[in-house]
Amino acid sequence: MPNHRPIRTAMNALAIGATGLMPLAAPAMAQVAPVSAQAADSAATDARFARFVPKGEPTTTRLDYSLWNEALNYFVFPMGASLRERAPTVLPNLGTRRVYGHTSGYRMEANRVTFSFLEDDVIDSLTAYRRDLEATGSEIDIASLPRNEQLAFWINLHNVAIIEQIAQNYPLKNPSELMIDGYDLPLDEAPFITVDGVSMSPRDIRTKIVYPNWSDPKVIYGFFRGDIGGPSLRREAFNGKDVGRLLDSAATEFVNSLRGVDKRGSTMRVSKIYEEARPFYFRAWPQDIRAHISRFASEEITGILADTTDVETALYETAIADLANGEKEPEYTNRVTFDENGATQYPDPRIAGNILRTVTERDAKVAKMLRNRDRVGQVYLITEEDEPAEPEVVE
Repeated sequence: MPNHRPIRTAMNALAIGATGLMPLAAPAMAQVAPVSAQAADSAATDARFARFVPKGEPTTTRLDYSLWNEALNYFVFPMGASLRERAPTVLPNLGTRRVYGHTSGYRMEANRVTFSFLEDDVIDSLTAYRRDLEATGSEIDIASLPRNEQLAFWINLHNVAIIEQIAQNYPLKNPSELMIDGYDLPLDEAPFITVDGVSMSPRDIRTKIVYPNWSDPKVIYGFFRGDIGGPSLRREAFNGKDVGRLLDSAATEFVNSLRGVDKRGSTMRVSKIYEEARPFYFRAWPQDIRAHISRFASEEITGILADTTDVETALYETAIADLANGEKEPEYTNRVTFDENGATQYPDPRIAGNILRTVTERDAKVAKMLRNRDRVGQVYLITEEDEPAEPEVVE
C-alpha cells in the first residue's frame, strides 16, 4: 500500500462559516422543489430533523472534501464493472478443508476498502474527520447551503461514519451485525452521529434527511453500507459540483450489476435496498421501480425488464466489502511477494493468501473484460468544451 498521511484535519480544512471561508460566485440555481409529502410525514414523526429541510434561498458557501478525496484514493480498491457472472466456487487450500477469504458469488463486484491495511493513526484520523464534519454541520446552517452542497455533505458524513466504525471493529465479516458500543444497536441504527445537537444513525441520514427532501431516487446510490450487496464505495468524494454526475455513475454501476438486478422465470429480482427507499420513491409498485431501473439499464437489463412481469426485492450480499472477508489467515497458509521481474520471491507476512486470491481474481476479470472489450462503454471522457456550464442540481 502507498504511504498516506492521516486524514486528521482541523476545522479550517473545510470551507465553512456564515459567510464562507472560500466565497464563490453564486451559480445559476434551479428552483428548489417544495417539501414533499414524505418530508412532511418525516418531520411530523420526528421534529428534530425539520431543521435539515433545505431552505429556498441558499447561500454561496461550498465545502471542500479534498482530504476525504485523498483518503478514498488511498484505501478504496477498485473491482471494476460487473461482468454479470457469478464468481466460481472456491476450493480450499492444499492441506486444509477450510476456505479463507471471500466465497460469495458476488465477490467480484463492488469496490473494496482495504480495512486490513489501515493502521491505528489512520483509523484515529477517520474518527477525527467524522467529528470535523459533525462540527461543520453544527457551526453553519447546513439547510441554507445550495442543495448539491447539502446532499454531498450528508452522503460524505454517512460514508465516513460507516467506514470509521467498521475500521474500529475490524476484523468482522458482516457489517450489518456490528453492534455499536454504548447503544446496544446495530451499526445502521445506532445514533452515534451528532449534527447541530441532533443524534442520528446512518439510516436516519438516509430516511429522515435525504430521502424525504430529495425527489430523485438516484440519491440512494451514494450511500455505502459496508457490505458487498449495497452501492459501491467510490474512490472520489462527493462534492457540490459533481454530485449529480457521480450519482449517475453509481446508479449505472449498481443497476447493471448482478447484485442489483437479475431474473428468475417471469420475476425480476432486485436488491433489497429498494425496499427501504420504496415509501419515498417507489410507492406505485412495481411500475415505479421498473421505470427507475429502465433509466439506467444496459441492453441486458432492458431485456430483463421486457421479459418479466413481477418484481421481487430478493438480492443482498451481507459479506463485508473488503479484500479478506473480514478474517485473518493463519501463518501457515500461502503468503507471497514478488521481485521486480514479477517472480515469486519469498513468503511475506504482509500479503495474506485470502487477499492475494481476491486481487488475482480481480486481475483475471479485468483481463477478460479487455479481451472481450466488455463494459467499455461505461468509461466516459469529457473534454472541457463538453463540460456543462453549470452542474446539475439534484432535486
